[in-house]
Amino acid sequence: MNNNNLENFQKALKILGEWQEGWHAISTEMTDFTKRSFEDGAATVEKLIGAMSLDQAVAIQGDFAKRILDAYMHELSKIGGIYAQLLKNSYDGSGRHGLS
Repeated sequence: MNNNNLENFQKALKILGEWQEGWHAISTEMTDFTKRSFEDGAATVEKLIGAMSLDQAVAIQGDFAKRILDAYMHELSKIGGIYAQLLKNSYDGSGRHGLS
């Protein structure tokens, strides 16, 4: 294997390692988000069961909808940042793939 091929192979291994780390981070984020969403949903159901009036139930549901939408948008932003970093790490400054 000549020196250029060895360098390309090392770059490819580095990129694969970064992608694996990125996908692991995405998976962890999604798992945590799902867990938090489920717990929030369960707590909201408990609050709804204890609601004393229709107005209170509507307020509880409205608060839940706002929280879940805000959390979802925040999560999308975090995951988008991870994807962007993966792509940035995979490409050099000229816009070409890091391998020559």
